[in-house]
Amino acid sequence: MRIAGAALNQIPIDWDNNLYNIRTAIEQAKAAGVQLLCLPELCLTGYGCEDLFLSEWMPQMALAQLQKVRPWTEGICVAVGLPVRLNGATYNTAAVLRDGEILGFAAKQYLALDGVHYEPRFFVSWMAGETTTVQWEGEEWQLGDLVFEHQGVRFGFEICEDAWRPDTMRPAARLKGRVDLIVNPSASHFAMSKTDVRYKLVMNASRNFECTYLYANLLGNESGRIVFDGEILVARNGHLLLRNQLMSFKEVDLEYIDVDFATPLARAEELVPLPAPDEYRELNQALSLALFDYLRKARSKGFVLSLSGGADSCLCAVAVAEMVRLGVEELGVEEFKRRSGCFEPAKDVVEQMGAGGPSVQQTGEAAAGSSSQALTTNQQLVNQLLTCAYQGTVNSSDDTYNSAKELAESIGAKFYNWDIDAEVSGYVGKIAGAIGRELSWATDDLALQNIQARVRAPGIWLLANIKNCLLITTSNRSEASVGYCTMDGDTAGSISPIAGVDKDFVKKWLRWAETELGYPGLRHVNNLQPTAELRPLEEKQTDERDLMPYVLLNRIERLAFYDRLSPKQVLATLLTEETGTDPELLKTYVKRFYTLWSRNQWKRERFAPGFHLDDYNVDPRSWLRFPILSGGFAAELEAL
Repeated sequence: MRIAGAALNQIPIDWDNNLYNIRTAIEQAKAAGVQLLCLPELCLTGYGCEDLFLSEWMPQMALAQLQKVRPWTEGICVAVGLPVRLNGATYNTAAVLRDGEILGFAAKQYLALDGVHYEPRFFVSWMAGETTTVQWEGEEWQLGDLVFEHQGVRFGFEICEDAWRPDTMRPAARLKGRVDLIVNPSASHFAMSKTDVRYKLVMNASRNFECTYLYANLLGNESGRIVFDGEILVARNGHLLLRNQLMSFKEVDLEYIDVDFATPLARAEELVPLPAPDEYRELNQALSLALFDYLRKARSKGFVLSLSGGADSCLCAVAVAEMVRLGVEELGVEEFKRRSGCFEPAKDVVEQMGAGGPSVQQTGEAAAGSSSQALTTNQQLVNQLLTCAYQGTVNSSDDTYNSAKELAESIGAKFYNWDIDAEVSGYVGKIAGAIGRELSWATDDLALQNIQARVRAPGIWLLANIKNCLLITTSNRSEASVGYCTMDGDTAGSISPIAGVDKDFVKKWLRWAETELGYPGLRHVNNLQPTAELRPLEEKQTDERDLMPYVLLNRIERLAFYDRLSPKQVLATLLTEETGTDPELLKTYVKRFYTLWSRNQWKRERFAPGFHLDDYNVDPRSWLRFPILSGGFAAELEAL
């Protein structure tokens, strides 16, 4: 039998988009002679519909939309994911359709409640061995723990989380010996190195349960924060039969293979391992696809970035350039432009803004637009999609300006340069007059740092509004943990692409990108110490001097909130790992981390939406909840 999986790039409750992709996948499958097709989990509605799953109307609407799929299934058997609501409870199901008829609904038995998942809020687990019926306009179908048959091949379901449970508990344990094929429609989020875990899961399942295992995942940035890699796997008795290229920019990625169910295949003695995951490349692919989908689904016209020349903003700039490179490489120029929706004729921002005044400079050929003939095709696309501005003060250095300018010009981005000293002086003078004293670094250090970051926001927001673009904010996970950022300043923006990535990884990724991806414009930033550049230059401010070494910050963060250890346990672990570091200094770092963490939850609550890219993040709306007001670990830190 020729079996297939199709990864679909869906949008929550966008019925037209979702049905179009479902029909495209079915048509492609039929044209290729596929007999059985698995589509991803909840692909009809989208996985990220959140509390809409609790409504009565939306699951009912999904059932009505499923009727449109029926005539497309003439000559093929298709599994389509959708919610079904019965007696006040919503179930996550896969409908099986063939020759225009619905054969039944398999229901998910185990719900994900870890990390980014809150499925028990929306769905009810289905009990093993149980069945019921679904009615719709006079028709009735079975729903529950079902086994199906197509052309002599018997198949059953595991739906995503079902497969992540122990072998003794999962549905496959009861399907062993009863089916030839297990089908798994999934919505399994991306995290670096996760594909290796998923590969082993599918391979082991096919071997342990002596079957063929067909796995199909969602694709792309579906609803804002979570990215799906579109993985399709087929394994049989521990042998890999099919694995696709992940992170496709296509709306539909169909992969198929012929399986001879009639001829036995010996059980693999051991699994063939995949090459070690390349997390730098994985991050690059995921970030590029996430930005592309966010851009087009938000119906925006591009991105605006306050490019400081530091590590975080430079990574964001390169991410947009890589979005263009990878998208064009797969789709071609014209299809990339069409899909993005950003290339209708429009006036240049300079025309809309006027001359801009003597303090605003647009520098370099890449910025000018009129010299686009000198740019490569990809640089021309970046030129339309990314606008950068360096907003300097007397505390800014030539190093960061040169870093920002050279990188922007090398990738083709528009680049502006203006200073904000007059605006800072205006606010400082206004408040000094109001309170009746001068402000000084000795008495007002934090306030004087923050006003510089905050004054940068209105101008860059204005530019983003004029261009109808998404404003990128450059916060990373390490800064989010300890609140090392200015609310309504450097955190201002519509989207925070790297909020789930730690600062140490950001620095390492930039060095990798300079050599492996060929971005010589990163040479400046890769020779700089991360710094906010908000204090006078003679103070030589650096992030790690203000906080602690980023490697230690990340380790404390992971021990505290991924491993969920107490402050005492965190310190004990560090003392065994960091034998060359002064124990009192380690204690200081632990206290500093927990203190800053506790007082800055309100900032994490207000961050712009970020992507989940690592195996955890600190976003309270996706991975890690913490009270805004708390005792701040006072007793625990005192006990150290």
